[in-house]
Amino acid sequence: MEKFLNPNISKVGVGLRHTHFPYFESGPPPNVDFFEAITENFLNTRGRPFTIIEKIRSDYPLALHGVSLSLAGEEDPPLDYLKKVKSLIAILDPFLISDHLCWTGGSAHNLHNLLPIPFNLETKLLLLGRIKKVQDFYQREVLIENVSAYFTLNSSTEEESDFMNDLCKKSGCGILLDINNIFVNSVNQDFNPYEYLDRVNFSYVKQIHLAGHSDLGDYLFDTHSRAPSDKVWDLYRYALAKKNNIPTLIEWDEDIPPFQRLEEEVKKAKRNGF
Repeated sequence: MEKFLNPNISKVGVGLRHTHFPYFESGPPPNVDFFEAITENFLNTRGRPFTIIEKIRSDYPLALHGVSLSLAGEEDPPLDYLKKVKSLIAILDPFLISDHLCWTGGSAHNLHNLLPIPFNLETKLLLLGRIKKVQDFYQREVLIENVSAYFTLNSSTEEESDFMNDLCKKSGCGILLDINNIFVNSVNQDFNPYEYLDRVNFSYVKQIHLAGHSDLGDYLFDTHSRAPSDKVWDLYRYALAKKNNIPTLIEWDEDIPPFQRLEEEVKKAKRNGF
């Protein structure tokens, strides 16, 4: 955690992906401040992936980012899953733990998609109970991430940013703010992304995600298959003007380039910092 002590240095990390394992084995990359691992990729293995993540953790702060908690699902998160995550937390001691503000199916049928939720009182009460249970079990703060969505739900009665602010205020959780998701949704759902950011209480924002999307003509698709667009970088600068030095992650999950290409985006994010 020593790398995070200087408040004048932007903290920018990248996702830990198996494509880059050979590169990591040659030594620690010089331009990265932290790594973020997908939690589920390390729950049931003690082979080479675990050796790599332990090596990474010996050199860098590490964040764990889940994709299966399904906080808004019909059922509580399975106890077996929570126990495995808590065990991983004990071993790796991540500086951040996060998952998504969504549902992913039921215990018997995980749809492996981050599905949107209605922003209303009923959903909020459900989430407050779930978030409290998870945080009490982990004995750690959990960050919730805004997801990309390709439609709106008529049962929503609140703005997403107001909804997330209230969840944080009442549960003690934090926000993982995905700037690319805000931009993608703003185009697909026709709203102003800057007004969205104006409504966010940045005292709750503990991490930012940056990623690239694909323009399919009629809509934008959150593919994480390229570098962040210029408009996403503009939004990022606008967000940092509200609160600087938020740990920022470069996500790249499809068409993954050589690690040196990711380092270029890390340097770009640091140049955009304050």
